[in-house]
Amino acid sequence: MRCPIIIFYDGDNDENVGYKQTVANRKSYMMLTLYATYFSIIPSNVVGNESASMHFWTFPPYILYLWEWKGYIMLNEFSRTQLLYGKDAMDKLSRCKVAVFGIGGVGGYTVEALARSGIGALDLIDDDKVCLTNINRQILATRKTVGKYKVDVAKDRIEEISPNCKVRTFKTFYLPETADQFDFTEYDYVVDAIDTVTGKLTIIENAKKLKVPVISSMGAGNKVNPSGFEVADIYDTSICPLAKVMRRECRKRGIDSLKVVYSKEKPVRPLEDMSISCRQHCICPPGTVRKCTQRRDIPGSTAFVPSVVGLIIAGEIINDLTASRKKIVNR
Repeated sequence: MRCPIIIFYDGDNDENVGYKQTVANRKSYMMLTLYATYFSIIPSNVVGNESASMHFWTFPPYILYLWEWKGYIMLNEFSRTQLLYGKDAMDKLSRCKVAVFGIGGVGGYTVEALARSGIGALDLIDDDKVCLTNINRQILATRKTVGKYKVDVAKDRIEEISPNCKVRTFKTFYLPETADQFDFTEYDYVVDAIDTVTGKLTIIENAKKLKVPVISSMGAGNKVNPSGFEVADIYDTSICPLAKVMRRECRKRGIDSLKVVYSKEKPVRPLEDMSISCRQHCICPPGTVRKCTQRRDIPGSTAFVPSVVGLIIAGEIINDLTASRKKIVNR
């Protein structure tokens, strides 16, 4: 197995200044070049060829690990994010643990963005399996993943993106009776991306009781305007039917604030087409505990609405955990 790496020449040409980030200094570049030449990775006739600004070579993993250990190699999968937030923030994210309840249209994209942002540990909670009807909007849903548990698919995907991220999966439908499976004090942030009001309120109450930051997704179904979503306190929301219910229930429980992502767009009423109705033609995978036929309403959905909600949530988490938003805006 060989790992790809780009080595940039460190000449005096100003055009090469940006390339110097790949190797810490000229000495490390020369040492790595000598190593690579010795192991016949780079043809000797290209060493010292200053006419080219860069070369693409592949190195055996043991050489890369050695140089990473020595601190010479600085680029990694999160380098572009680090350009915005800085090393201290990235180090902090690598120590953070986030729980995501609901790995569907919204939660799947939240998990994706958190993994790609360098979060160090993720707990994924969802008892659902991928269904063919999920493909239109859920990032984890493909023809190959239909019938698999969403949390298992998510874990495999995260390992391909961020192998150092510690992932735990729970095939659990979160309700008051299953709440004791989770210790919220372990989490730096909690995401509520589930559909049921009872479950949402239990997540929020537990997080608030332990002073753990929590963010909740309001209704994303039956909506077609992704630009309409915004971050607000639950008591500043309007129009969204789910937000209306959550405002009332949060007030009953003495919850004085709650960060949510919602939209003022009035929901579109789905067509009553029985030929494509999940209620009449259920194709839920075998072993599905909560089938769509048990739902009161089956909402319509798009690829571009739940994804936006999930990414907004991830952005709020990363900015809150690093406390970097004001610093970046005022830079």
